[in-house]
Amino acid sequence: MMRKNELIKLFLGSFSYLPAPVNISYLWGWGSTIGVVLIMQVITGLFLSMHYCADVNYAFDSVVHIHRDVFFGWLVRAMHMNGASLFLFCIFLHVGRGLYYKSFMNVHTWGVGVILLILSMVTSFFGYVLPWGQMSFWGATVITNFLSVIPFYGNEIVTWIWGGFSVGGPTLSRFYTFHFVVPFLIIVFSLVHLLFLHRMGSSNPLQLSSNSMKINFWPYSGIKDLVWFLFIFTLFFCIVFFFPQVFSDPENYIKANPMVTPVHIKPEWYFLFAYAILRCIPNKTLGVLGLVMSIVVFFMLSVVNKMFNISHTKVKSFSYMVCFWIFSINFIILTWLGGSPVEDPFIFLAQVSSIVYFLCLFLMAVL
Repeated sequence: MMRKNELIKLFLGSFSYLPAPVNISYLWGWGSTIGVVLIMQVITGLFLSMHYCADVNYAFDSVVHIHRDVFFGWLVRAMHMNGASLFLFCIFLHVGRGLYYKSFMNVHTWGVGVILLILSMVTSFFGYVLPWGQMSFWGATVITNFLSVIPFYGNEIVTWIWGGFSVGGPTLSRFYTFHFVVPFLIIVFSLVHLLFLHRMGSSNPLQLSSNSMKINFWPYSGIKDLVWFLFIFTLFFCIVFFFPQVFSDPENYIKANPMVTPVHIKPEWYFLFAYAILRCIPNKTLGVLGLVMSIVVFFMLSVVNKMFNISHTKVKSFSYMVCFWIFSINFIILTWLGGSPVEDPFIFLAQVSSIVYFLCLFLMAVL
């Protein structure tokens, strides 16, 4: 039988005794922050599920009930609602850090990470529908209609997902179920992501590979993560307590009305870059394909890099750095254009930015 200290060492081995590069910076804290926010989202979501009613007649009122009548319900809802924005924000910066240091060359770790990105965005969409406000209802109507572009069976698939001939009670019930279940799938893939990461080892700014340049994760790198958590969650709770509605659309505080369409239908900010690509393409099928490819293209970075077999090192060239920063600025521009009116010059700018988006990713894969 193993001694007690050996069991403790085995349990904490993936953290305390993990060899970590000596020179990793605070940019490596985004991954840990995602894990903490995920736990917060699961816990707050469990409490909210105790009072939420997935019925079209009571969903909106149940959210109001949580805010006004449930003890500290306003706080739990504000944490969960703004936690979704924090979660996706951390993921975007985590992916950005991965692009900056060419982490897509670690094929398995990167591939599971992209799956986590997709699952997180899908879960956020399901959750956005649950309050059953105007933007929730019409956002669900617009997004689910994208599936109608699937050849031959598109319309039947949309009707099947709706559970009828329009977004209604069955749709809300199904979205609630998936919004509750998928986060546990995210946890499973997160563990797989960590498994591949620990097998390959963390990267570092100088791409040093010598074992002599590694130290135990705790306390050296662990303290950095704790300081990073303190900084991020201080800002987060400032938003929760003082500006809880800053990321919400005013239309979503009106109960869903199928007879009244909002003037401007737009998703949450973390979908706007893909939404801009969708809207700038005149053809519906090509627009949906562009939206899907805006995420799937991250899978292709590793494939294209291996296919061209040009880059054998993670050392960044000057041209790679230029492409990365153009891509980053262009991503912010696309996010802004996604929330702009569907008219010129915004449509033309979105078309140009969409080309730059895919071109930069392709060049980063081959440089």
